[in-house]
Parts: sequence; structure tokens; C-alpha cells
Amino acid sequence: MTRIGVLLVDDQQLVRTGFRMILKDETDIEVLGDAADGRAAIEAVRRLRPDVVVMDIRMPIMDGVEATRRLFADPDVTARVLVLTTFDADEFVLEALRAGASGFLLKDVAPDDFAAAIRLVARGDALLAPSVTRRLLDRFRDRLPGPHDANDERIRELTERELEVLTLVARGLSNREIADRLVLAEPTVKTHVSHVLLKLGLRDRAQAVVVAYEVGLVRPGSPDG
Repeated sequence: MTRIGVLLVDDQQLVRTGFRMILKDETDIEVLGDAADGRAAIEAVRRLRPDVVVMDIRMPIMDGVEATRRLFADPDVTARVLVLTTFDADEFVLEALRAGASGFLLKDVAPDDFAAAIRLVARGDALLAPSVTRRLLDRFRDRLPGPHDANDERIRELTERELEVLTLVARGLSNREIADRLVLAEPTVKTHVSHVLLKLGLRDRAQAVVVAYEVGLVRPGSPDG
């Protein structure tokens, strides 16, 4: 069985130790190392080649957003980033998602949910719980655009079906749920998602969610959004 290599990044030793303890009995997850700031995290990623980096946002020397941005500017880096936050740092979460993070967790996450989140991100999915995403983006509704503009250059090349799929991805639906909603086969939905990411030049679903909100496909506070 292939184990998921994890790097823990947080400026508090107690937090890093706590996460190590949570993961020590997970047979499919291995903590390869830890770091106390973003600069040390970048060095550790290049040395240890983890599959997932659990990255705190607020740290000295270099914060998690800048570290994430620099990691994804390096074509040799294949690790996925899962950011840690508290709700007083929401604005930084948006920046981390734009920079390439695959999702975010609150620091008070339950142990079982923490391990599950690492597995989810390792297999290429985005971790964006709809309720948390709604609360996050609702705080910045005044900075987001109005109703969807089909002429927005970022989504102009998407087909109507791809726009539907992107909207449902932004609302937190899985491929299976999108397939049920649109009466499509799940592999067809997966293909549509891949086309959306390719056309928009995005790394994963997390960035697709941000774009969907930014162009107005989904609005904070909407019934489904």
C-alpha cells in the first residue's frame, strides 16, 4: 500500500506535535517532517517530496499564502497544499486558494476529519465544505461581481454544459451528485470538470470554486450557493 507523505507546517510546536499524534496510528499516512515557517516549508518540500502539505496561514518569516504561491510557481513541486485557518483569517484563505491550495480546514478540526481531509486532497479532490465556503465568501460579498456575465474572458470558452458543471462544483457538489442533478453518467461529469479546469488554466476544483464566485456564477447567500 502506498502511503501518503505529509509535511506539517505551523509556527507553534504544540500544534505540530498534536497533528503528529493524530496521524501516528494512520497506516496509510506518514508524517515526513515539519516546519515552523513558510521559508522552511519550501525547503522541506523540495527535500522530502511530500504528497500533502498541511500549511498554517499566519506564520513569521514567510506566511502560508506566500509559501503556497512560491511552491506552485515551481514546476518540480507536485505536493498539494491543505491550509489551516481560523475564521479571523478568512481573507488569507481566499488568497491561498488563488495561489493553488486544494482546500482549507479550521484548526479545531476533529481528528478523524483531519486524516480524512489529507486522504481527500492526496487523491486530487478539493476540500471545500459548502457551509464553510458560504460563510467565507459571504464576508466578501461586496468585493464580488454581480450576476454572471457570459462575456467574462475567463469563462467565454466554456460550453453551456461546462458552465452548469462549474456552477454545481462551486456549490460543493461531488461528481456523483452533479451526475444525478444533470442526469449524466459520472465519467461524463468527470470529463466536463477536466475540460473546465483545462480551459480556465486551473490546478483543481478549489481554484474553480474561487473563479465561479469571482465571475458571478454563484453568489454568496444564494439558496444553493
